[in-house]
Amino acid sequence: MTAGALFLAVFLACAVEAVEAATIVLAAGTARDWRSALIGVTSGLVVLALIVGALGPAVTAIPLHWLRLFVGGLLLVFGLQWLRKSILRASGYKALHDEVAIYRRQLAAAGDAPEERRGVVADWYSFTLSFKGVVLEGLEVVFIALTFGSNQHDVPLAAIAAGAAVVVVAAAAVLVRAPLARVPENTLKFVVGVMLTGFGTFWGAEGAGGVWPGSDAALLVLVPAIALFSLLLVQLLRRRRVRAESLRPLPVGAA
Repeated sequence: MTAGALFLAVFLACAVEAVEAATIVLAAGTARDWRSALIGVTSGLVVLALIVGALGPAVTAIPLHWLRLFVGGLLLVFGLQWLRKSILRASGYKALHDEVAIYRRQLAAAGDAPEERRGVVADWYSFTLSFKGVVLEGLEVVFIALTFGSNQHDVPLAAIAAGAAVVVVAAAAVLVRAPLARVPENTLKFVVGVMLTGFGTFWGAEGAGGVWPGSDAALLVLVPAIALFSLLLVQLLRRRRVRAESLRPLPVGAA
C-alpha cells in the first residue's frame, strides 16, 4: 500500500467516527451546557491518549506475521459489519443513517435529563454524554490508526491522517454548529466498508501464509471486486424488495 492510499483509508474511516462523535457533543452542548460538554471532550481525549500510550508499543511489538493475521481478522469484522449495513440501507431494507434525526433524538434526551452538578462540572449529563461519545468513537479511531499504521510500518502517517480527519470534522462542526448532515455518511460508510473488507481479506490471507499475485498490487483488483459484488447485492435486494411489495395484498377497502 502506498503512503497516499494509507492516508486516504485512515482519513475516511476516522472521518465517519468523528462525525458521529461531533453529533453527540453538539447535542450535549446545545441542549445543556457547553462548558461541561467541552470538559467531557477534554477528559475523553486524555483517556484516549493514555490508551494510545499503552497500546501503541504493544501493537508494534507483535511480529508482522501475527499482526497481519490479527489485524486482518479485526478489519474483516468491522468492514463486513459496515458493509452489511450499507448494503441493507442502499437496498431499502434498513433506514438510511440520518445524522439530523440522531441529533434531534440526542437533543430531546438531553433536554429531558435532570440537572446535576459534580465538582467543577456544572452539568454532569453534558459531561458524561460528551465523554462517552468521544471515548467510544475515539477508540475506533485509535484502533484504525494503530492497526493500519503498524501493518504498514508507518504509524506516524496513520496518526496524522486520523488527526486530520478529526480536526476537519471538528472544525466543520464548530463553524456550522449543527449536525454534519451534508456529509454523505451512508456513501462514506459503504466506501469504508469496502476498503476495510478488502484490506482485512488481504492482510488476513498474508498472515495465514498466503501469497497474493502481484503483492500489494492485488488490492487494485480485490477492492474493486468487493465493491462490484456489493453493488450487485444492492441491486438484487432492491429488486427483491420491490417485487415483494408489489405482491403484497392491498388493505381491505383500498382498491
